Amino acid sequence: MTKYFEVTRRDGAARLGKLLLKVTHSTPMILEVSSGYPIVYAGSPWGHSSLSPDDVDDGTLVILPDKSMPLHVRGERVKGMVESARKSMQVWNDWRGAVGRIVHPAYPDISPADMYVLGAAKQMEHNPRVLLESVIHIRNNTPPDTALYAPALATPENLGLLVYVGVDVVDDTLAVARAFGDIYMMPGGEYRLKDLSELPCGCNVCSNTSVAELKEMDATKRGELVAQHNKTRLEEEKRVTVQHIRDGHLREYVEGKCRSDPWLTALLRLTDQEYSYLEQRTHTYRRSTMYTNSAESLDRVEVKRFARRVQERFQSPENNILLLLPCSARKPYSISNSHQYFSHAMGKHRRALNEVIITSPLGIVPRELELVYPAAHYDTPVTGHWDLEERSWVGGCLLDYLRTNRYSHIIAHVDGAYQDICQSVASDLGLDIIYTVNGEGSVTSSHSLKKLGDTVKALVNEEGYPLRKLRDITATMLRSIANYQFGMGAGELLVPDNATIKAPFPKHQVYDGRTQLATLNPSTGTLTPTLEGGRRLIELGTYHVHIDDFVPGGNILAPGVVDADPAIRPSDQVLVVGKRAIGVGRAMMGGDEMVRSSRGVAVDLRQVKEI
Repeated sequence: MTKYFEVTRRDGAARLGKLLLKVTHSTPMILEVSSGYPIVYAGSPWGHSSLSPDDVDDGTLVILPDKSMPLHVRGERVKGMVESARKSMQVWNDWRGAVGRIVHPAYPDISPADMYVLGAAKQMEHNPRVLLESVIHIRNNTPPDTALYAPALATPENLGLLVYVGVDVVDDTLAVARAFGDIYMMPGGEYRLKDLSELPCGCNVCSNTSVAELKEMDATKRGELVAQHNKTRLEEEKRVTVQHIRDGHLREYVEGKCRSDPWLTALLRLTDQEYSYLEQRTHTYRRSTMYTNSAESLDRVEVKRFARRVQERFQSPENNILLLLPCSARKPYSISNSHQYFSHAMGKHRRALNEVIITSPLGIVPRELELVYPAAHYDTPVTGHWDLEERSWVGGCLLDYLRTNRYSHIIAHVDGAYQDICQSVASDLGLDIIYTVNGEGSVTSSHSLKKLGDTVKALVNEEGYPLRKLRDITATMLRSIANYQFGMGAGELLVPDNATIKAPFPKHQVYDGRTQLATLNPSTGTLTPTLEGGRRLIELGTYHVHIDDFVPGGNILAPGVVDADPAIRPSDQVLVVGKRAIGVGRAMMGGDEMVRSSRGVAVDLRQVKEI
């Protein structure tokens, strides 16, 4: 734990933070290596110019001495060098300021520090696997409130992705060094100055200089000007990245950014394979739209997590008829024109059905969960074409659902790729599906809608299936959302059989007698428990934040957290439990981070009561 770094906002593994030295510095941060301050390197025992504590001003973070080694050196060799350098570090034993330690990938020994530095980072450029493994090792094995520095690696092209995978501090080394090699940097790539006919930038350097003038200059003067341009673009890229983190859209940004270089595309794809690393750091719920614009979107944490929770935390209502429907551009689906047509065609008989929407990239969305993020919050390009990966993913989600939820009858009111997927799944499971769109118009054509209505009416009447009351349908939806949020069993606790549901859709409020238990938040599609609702959920044993022996007077800070459910993610509704108090609020960090951090707000407390 450290007193020198605090995370203030999270977007997956990316973070906004504060480096709390003599002067507070915001992160992501670009260190100007020419000045050194506020981070200095104590030097290498290989040389003769190592710094001592007397040479360093207060308020400076010192990177402890290290014997630098190339990337592909055997671990035993690196270990020996690390051990031999410890004598050089002894002069810093009494240093009371912030320290950084260099961690080499071949010997990733983690000792206490306030900041960790990727050893041989420059050689990890174009080596995404080693870079990612090194970042994940450090982030998983160090306190969450310590910073990570990747020296000599950042460019305007790759900065967003470096921050996305978990880097907090970079420097302008490459921006300057490559400038003196006549490399002109832009966010979309690098260019040799000799290949440019004009400068594609509007910075001060480029606005007041032409390519011809740069080429005629003295090499040193030219390098200084290009370096100024490169550093400007690096700083601009940092600001853009920060804004995307604030908006919760860094993922969408890096999906576009990675296209400029194969190694960046590989870095993103390899990162997506590290589901656990990203998932524990990714918000469960957001208010903003999730844009799924590329093939990589299928591998987003939000997509995979939603599909897993549908399988693990959704219990199908006890209906004998399943209706499979296509998604709609407008969300939630219920308010779209197409789904209004479907509802009108079925009339009252719809109340005997269980509805599931087929969609890419989420796979399947039970009607009961259509309000929950990201089901009501995603937007995706609609071309009518589904590639093989989409078909495989969506088909797999539907197959898993139908394996665990059995129905007497399955109706599919779908066409095109949707119907192909249904037919493939039905063949795999040996199911009979009734199709109400058979090449005679679209799903919203009068003929198809009439067939849908007639089919549903005939099945309901012939089999004598009961029609659910509207109140029961709403209660089922709210229980399903509670189960999705807190785990199976939460629905019965938060929405009991005798519950009264007030306020119109989608702002339902759940009461037990005169006591309110929860409110449906239409912005995220989640239930916000009241203090009494939280009391009832305690017996479930999930999403608890245990605090020390005190009564909170405001938000819960990390030092006050004794223990927390490791399943808690940023933005989850949580139950605060202590010897003297009970409360409800919203998690601002993951459960593991709450326990391991020494700084920062852990829970945005909404209600608290002394006990």
